[in-house]
Amino acid sequence: MRRTSGCRDDRHMTTSTPLPTAVRPRTLDDETLCAAFQRTAAERPDDVALADERHRAGITWHDYSGRVRRLAEGLHSLGLRRGDTLALLLTNRVEFHLLDTAAIHLGAVPFSVYTTSAPEQVEYLLRDSGARIVVTETALQERLSQALELSDQRPESLVIVDGEDGSLNLDELELLRSAELDFEASWRAVGPDDLLTLIYTSGTTGPPKGVELTHGNLLAAWRGMYAAWGLPHPGSTTISYLPSAHVADRFGCHYAAMLFGAGITSCGDPRQVGKLLPEVRPTVFAAVPRIWQKLKAGVETAIGAETDDARREAMTWALETGRRVIDLEQRGEPVPEELRAELARADELVLSGIRQRIGLDRCEIAVCAAAPVPPEVLSFHQALGLPIIELYGLSETSAVATANRPGHQRIGTVGQPPPGVELRLADDGEVLLRGDMLMRGYRNRPDQTGEAIDADGWLHTGDLGVLDEDGYLRIVDRKKELIINAAGKNMSPANIESTLKAASGLIGQACVIGDARPYNVALLTPDAEASAQLTPEALHAEIAAAVERANERLSRVEQIKRFRLLDQDWPPGGIELTPTMKLKRRAIGKRYADEIERLYA
Repeated sequence: MRRTSGCRDDRHMTTSTPLPTAVRPRTLDDETLCAAFQRTAAERPDDVALADERHRAGITWHDYSGRVRRLAEGLHSLGLRRGDTLALLLTNRVEFHLLDTAAIHLGAVPFSVYTTSAPEQVEYLLRDSGARIVVTETALQERLSQALELSDQRPESLVIVDGEDGSLNLDELELLRSAELDFEASWRAVGPDDLLTLIYTSGTTGPPKGVELTHGNLLAAWRGMYAAWGLPHPGSTTISYLPSAHVADRFGCHYAAMLFGAGITSCGDPRQVGKLLPEVRPTVFAAVPRIWQKLKAGVETAIGAETDDARREAMTWALETGRRVIDLEQRGEPVPEELRAELARADELVLSGIRQRIGLDRCEIAVCAAAPVPPEVLSFHQALGLPIIELYGLSETSAVATANRPGHQRIGTVGQPPPGVELRLADDGEVLLRGDMLMRGYRNRPDQTGEAIDADGWLHTGDLGVLDEDGYLRIVDRKKELIINAAGKNMSPANIESTLKAASGLIGQACVIGDARPYNVALLTPDAEASAQLTPEALHAEIAAAVERANERLSRVEQIKRFRLLDQDWPPGGIELTPTMKLKRRAIGKRYADEIERLYA
């Protein structure tokens, strides 16, 4: 792996900036997630820890702790030992947390499989991980069976958490006993260098790689973020709806709960999270850009549909007041006292009510990550009183590498590195990272581990970035995804795609093509929910107008000359998108080759 021996200037390397002493939070002293879990369960026994649609009343930390002990004994009786892997093919549900936590108390390595994975992909992950036990649910049992039929390696045991057909279910597993297990000694024997989980990458350029994360990695990541944020508070609440196979859900929900005593409500169908928000009213809520775009579109639609002129004008005034304040703050200009007073009135009379209606009136941390987000989406929510924190991280960095800080958000950037994280830019602009939050390596791939992390301990992310004068990072694009057109002009497809999607909530996905071509074209998909009431002709006209609006915000060379509106959305985990909704550009180019060529005809 090529290494860079130096920085071009002081702006190309940055480390964390300590917080003022007055707001410096306490240090997280736990050495493992097992110790954190046991501490939290002892400190908050009567608080609700877990809930979902099947456990509406919730499971307290006391009961959570007791069930973890019993399930650990059950898994031990099935042969799960220190260092063994446990595969979890589950939707977001309480049982995931129970089983994952029980496994780590044995020193085992639980990991999750995306529920959208094809049988061939499931088979690959089970084989690559060496899973000794597999846990799934009835709705996914057929997919698992198809995967097992493809393999000559079978797990030793299979658990169907809600099974009723004679298979081992969760209730039965909890009744199994193991005379050999000393539970207390087992979890205390787990150390910071022991593996905590595997996170399989999306596989945009080849087979997924298993990122090995230790207890120490995740704790280092959370210590940095807690020092930067001073949040979450003990007793926070959150919604788990992102796949548990993605590091974001584990970091922000599963592991955060162990560290801070947060209560988790699991949402088995991510499409229903918007409806669940007003019920849960979480204090912490993380989302991909698409969710924030949908919430913005929903508020704007509600304002446009308001029949009472006075109410509609009040909502428009309130948001515009918020925007005026945000614009001044982002430019570093002082906000007049009379404008701040006007915003306070707008918040009391209007904005607080809007936040309450969408279920984010109690939100202390609102996070956006995983993909580029249009700046106007962040500005809108900040004007609404939801200062979204945009952050940047990878599975290889235990979820976080840089983040904006509460009260210091700089729209258009992904913030600064928290304490414990070093960041520098290589000569070509590639983002390099170093710190204790870096993965141990890729499972079964020492060669690829050596390519990713150089001899000096720097992770080569493959992302291109720029740093401003204060060390705030802006991600430009992936190194391998930059468009270089026929005239030799370099462009970021992610930036163009983000601009397209920001132009209309009707656009679900956008894929820009232009490498070695004379101009850029785009494949667009409709947002199924937003476009449901439109005729095909009306939809196409609206999308065409949105493309024109986007082009007005792009340079001439970046503009979309022609586009094709496809007649279906792209589901996560399908041919075109990874489970984390990253574009599979190579697969898209192959599948839609004829459509692309017609756009250039």
